[in-house]
Amino acid sequence: MKLVNQTDALSLRFGDEAAVRILCESGFDGIDYSMFRMKNNSDDILNSAGYKEYVLELRRIADCYGVTFEQAHAPFPSAVDGDEDYNADIFEKLKRAIEISGLLGSEICVVHPAIFAENQFEKNMELYRALEPTAESFGVKIALENMWIRKDINGVDKICRVVCSDAEDFNRYVDTLGTKNFTACLDLGHCGLVGEDAADMIRAMGSGRIGALHIHDNEFLHDCHTLPYTMEMDWDSILTALGEIDYKGNFTYEADHFLNGFPDELMGACERFMHDVGRSMMKKIEKSRLNK
Repeated sequence: MKLVNQTDALSLRFGDEAAVRILCESGFDGIDYSMFRMKNNSDDILNSAGYKEYVLELRRIADCYGVTFEQAHAPFPSAVDGDEDYNADIFEKLKRAIEISGLLGSEICVVHPAIFAENQFEKNMELYRALEPTAESFGVKIALENMWIRKDINGVDKICRVVCSDAEDFNRYVDTLGTKNFTACLDLGHCGLVGEDAADMIRAMGSGRIGALHIHDNEFLHDCHTLPYTMEMDWDSILTALGEIDYKGNFTYEADHFLNGFPDELMGACERFMHDVGRSMMKKIEKSRLNK
């Protein structure tokens, strides 16, 4: 198991190259490359003709530290119900994001399932099957993620289940697609938002389906994406469950909001603290694995 952190917040502040160096120098084993910005910025380097040279330079920098790109995250939403222009554009960007993942050496690229008013399962199957040849070509597994949505219910803003939100639905998606080119990225913070116990969901899905994690904390009311142990999630039960199922993927943070209030000069210190927290949590997973 490798300790992995994402580039997102660091890249927004300092650019990708500096983000990679900070993560490498903070002791992380691997990097999760965030490509969210591809969606809205047509002039971004990742959308340009020079994308290959750009990402290969990022890989070269990481290689110098002995650090690998382990995971990546495609832009989202992966489709918008009824917006064919958007869907045609984002589909090409999803394919490029998968290609970039392969160029970086990442084995997994997270591609969110889309939300549709009707025939949601069938339309997502069509989307993922259309992306599968690209994933297979570049040696990348597409990871689905458990999602949530906000709805106004009788004048009250509520978080609701939508797609892959519980183990039964998530298992259906993964089992239908198969694990040759697909896997599950279980977002632990999203579990509690829709009323699922993260540890129970881990056990119900098992290591055969869960190939990746998004690790972050919240208070079950907002998608806070902050550092574990700072809010309300039961990390002892979660880490125990990961050990019990013999989880074989990486320990990957998606907790960048922890960094938001800190000034630039403390980013390295914050990342090193995140590193130390992650190492401690990984030891608890291993202890549970050995004691099962």
